[in-house]
Amino acid sequence: MLVAAAVCPAPPLLVPPVATGAAGELADARTACSDALAVLAAARPDRLVVVGPADPGEGGPYPQGTRGGFHGFGVDVEVRLGEPPTDPRSGPPLPTSLAVAAWLLDHTAWSGAPVEGLGVEEPLTTARCLETGRELAARAERVALLVMGDGSACRTLKAPGYLDERAEAFDEAAAAALGAADLPALAALDADLAAELKAAGRAPWQVLAGAAEGADLEGRLLYEDAPYGVGYFVAAWS
Repeated sequence: MLVAAAVCPAPPLLVPPVATGAAGELADARTACSDALAVLAAARPDRLVVVGPADPGEGGPYPQGTRGGFHGFGVDVEVRLGEPPTDPRSGPPLPTSLAVAAWLLDHTAWSGAPVEGLGVEEPLTTARCLETGRELAARAERVALLVMGDGSACRTLKAPGYLDERAEAFDEAAAAALGAADLPALAALDADLAAELKAAGRAPWQVLAGAAEGADLEGRLLYEDAPYGVGYFVAAWS
């Protein structure tokens, strides 16, 4: 059963060496992420699953100890998802969203439950997202989720997706649902509209909605902003 969840944005700019001189611009977001991760630790889960958006071909499970990094962004920073396994095996590296999560966990001194990852590709339907969440929640008696993902990328003229007048309303609805742990509202997010607005968090958020069914968790929105024209939210459910 799901006992706690943290929702964090997934831009590589959260990692200060990637952001370089702009690192201070997301300092509040990093602080909020640390606060959300503290809620996960306080719940004392048996298992932590990190869920985040993945590019085509990157979807699927990532076991504890999987490596990732930010070399593609011009910095020599490597991360690992949780402690190294006793029988390390080679495999594909972490998607960027899960690498950001691994960095957050490492820099909040996560030392709780075993950690594993799940990359979720954008085209995953709402129904399949919800079912995936139910499956994750049934994996252990006490499951926690760290859910990575951004809102729309169309909030300003300089945003990655340019300005779309529908973006602000979409982000407001998503932020309200995440802050209130409103499962029907998360499930109702339009997948086609989310894709048009480049909202990479839609599928992971709907996985969370499925996992939280029957858990009766309460939510708190810890951070909401749209730097760089992209909606970023941090929420904690417990």
